[in-house]
Amino acid sequence: MIEWRASCQRCLINSQATDIPNRAFSRPRLPLSRFHLMHEYEHVTPTPGSIDVIIAAAGSGSRFGDSQNKLFATLAGRPLWIHTVARLSARAEVGRIVMAVSQSDANLFQNEWSEELKQYRVELVLGGAERSDSVQAALECLEQSESADWIAVHDAARPLVRDVDLSAVFATAWQNEAAILVSPVTATMKRDVGSMNRSVTVPRRDLYTALTPQVFRAGLLKEAYRKHNGRPATDDAELVERTGHDVALVVGAADNLKITYPEDLILAEAILARQSHHA
Repeated sequence: MIEWRASCQRCLINSQATDIPNRAFSRPRLPLSRFHLMHEYEHVTPTPGSIDVIIAAAGSGSRFGDSQNKLFATLAGRPLWIHTVARLSARAEVGRIVMAVSQSDANLFQNEWSEELKQYRVELVLGGAERSDSVQAALECLEQSESADWIAVHDAARPLVRDVDLSAVFATAWQNEAAILVSPVTATMKRDVGSMNRSVTVPRRDLYTALTPQVFRAGLLKEAYRKHNGRPATDDAELVERTGHDVALVVGAADNLKITYPEDLILAEAILARQSHHA
């Protein structure tokens, strides 16, 4: 049976977490691979329950082209969102998991997937029109009761994040207060400088594609959102950067795919099969 929370009207399902003391360390200057980090930070073990997770799931998924939210599309027989939350809830470091969903999807989650929500300790919160609105709603939900000192923000449509990458970005954030997974840009990059009639090549040496999770000391992320004031931002790391705080880059696996188009499911099936074979 679903437990409703009167103390937070936007929170739809309740769970608990463990609090930990805050820690801050020096920041690395260069992007670090997860393999380097396994050696560099092998002594770093975040406290169990020390990281609350916000999952952004309120987007319309219009590019997917289906009448239903793409998060309900099946991957290896299970909806995408279940793959995502299962990987995170299996981590000892993860305490509460708050997933921001749209008003139109909220009833479907509650009516069709209530057992899975309880199994994976997922709280639902109503998201907003923009990603930042959804994260803000989840932050407000976390503030209504005991929460951890660290927050990870993850895309619900990234069901394939590797366990080793979670270890690396968690450890780096623990040491640096802010860290995100990234993937090096491998394609040749062009910038339009003349209405598509003239272009210049952009050096890709220092370019990375931002992935998720993005992990921050809770107070730092909350400060970034207090200063947000509605200015457009493409991810949470950009908001934190605006406060003047460095964000460490952790090079993760390129197969941390974000499902955007139907054909992405074909690639995701192959990636999942390969990951399962090598598990």
